[in-house]
Parts: sequence; C-alpha cells; structure tokens
Amino acid sequence: MKVVVIGGTGLIGSKLVTKLGEHGHEAVAAAPTTGVNTLTGEGLAEALAGAQAVVDVSNSPSFERTAVMEFFQTSTRNLLAAEAAAGVRHHVAVSVVGTERMPDNGYFAAKIAQEQLIEKSGFPFSLVHSTQFYEFARSIADGATADGKVRVAPVLFQPIAGDDVAQAVGRTAVGTPLNGRVEVAGPEQYQMDEFFRQALAAWGDPREVVTDPHARYFGSELTERSLVPDDGATLGTIHYRDWLRQNATTK
Repeated sequence: MKVVVIGGTGLIGSKLVTKLGEHGHEAVAAAPTTGVNTLTGEGLAEALAGAQAVVDVSNSPSFERTAVMEFFQTSTRNLLAAEAAAGVRHHVAVSVVGTERMPDNGYFAAKIAQEQLIEKSGFPFSLVHSTQFYEFARSIADGATADGKVRVAPVLFQPIAGDDVAQAVGRTAVGTPLNGRVEVAGPEQYQMDEFFRQALAAWGDPREVVTDPHARYFGSELTERSLVPDDGATLGTIHYRDWLRQNATTK
C-alpha cells in the first residue's frame, strides 16, 4: 500500500520510510525539503494521490507556545482536508505519552489540540503515544541543567528507541484504524534521576545529577507517573544499554 509519511526525512520519519519499504509498501517521505509543506499546502495533493494511509510525524520548527500551537493546528487542518480530497482511508499521528497530564506545557497543549482536531474530524484515525526517545536523552539532560548540574525528579521514566517507535507506527499505519490511541514505551522502567545518573556516567559526562522532587521537565513539575504509559502499552525490545553500544558515536 502507499503510505505518505509527513515529516518523512526526520528521525522517526526516515526510519519509518525504510521499514515500510522493507515490508513491500510504497513509502513516500513528505517534507518541505521534498516539496511538501503542510503549513502552506504546497505539494500535498500530488504527494497524497493514490495513498491509502498518511502518517504525521512532523514537528514544529519552533517550540514557542504560540508558534507550536499554530503549527500543529494549521498543519493538521490542511492535512486532513487534503486527505479527504485524495480519498485517504487512514490518518495516523504520533504524539507523546502524558500530554494530558501536563497541559501547562505549551508543546503538550499544542499536541492535545492536534489530537482533538483529528478526533473530531470524522476521519478514520489512529494515535500513537510514545514515551521519550533514547535519541533525545542528551537534550533532556541539557534542558534539566542549571549551574552545571542536571536536576532531575525521582519519577518513573520509560524511554524507547526510535527504531521501536517506527516499528510500532508502521504496524499501526498498515492496520485497521483504531479510532483511538495506542501507547508505546521502552522495555525497562527506571527512576528518572537514576537513569540519567547512569547515562551520564556511560557518556563520560562529568556533570552531577541532583535528585530534586521539584525539578521541572521543560517547564512542568512532574508526578510519579507523568511520563510513563498506562497498563497495556506496547513495549519495545531494544534496551538502552544495547542501543548505547550500537550508537556509540551518536549517543
């Protein structure tokens, strides 16, 4: 089947395009660099012609509260309209586990708005909520750094490899629309402060990790289960220690 991947040149999108192709599907990487712009609508009709499913893994170029809200709302409206015109039968969007638990976070508020547009559209859809990617562990540590120390709350944390996310998204895209959500997470659950203490040691990073129950995660204070899925989530198979060995130069 033909699957158009919006954001298909990014981290998850590029992996998804590869995996779909390996399973015999026609996967189209759609992004501004390939002539498809969901904000302006440029190239959408051409890219979606003959597609059975569309997967949206695109991301806003700016995480500023107003800009990110405008991106996800405008992009999603344009995409749903183009899909309806092209006869697409399945809209898949990737979101984040815990969005509804942190509505004060501007990025999460925008993702919630995106999901609401999809849910109310009447279009067959599936939402894949993922925990944080291993690939973003360094940026999470950097965002938690103040005065040279990484301040992290002792809450549950269950990150996942990008390859496992792409696997789950691809399986969802070629399946029957859920008209609901599925959650995906890594195979191991950690205390977040301990994960980063071990990770920084493995990276050879000298920064001290400080356990701080009030440490904020991109502006939000966390509860014990803010970042982990509910029971019944689909779990990946790649453990962080193995991923780290395989990605030693890119950690």
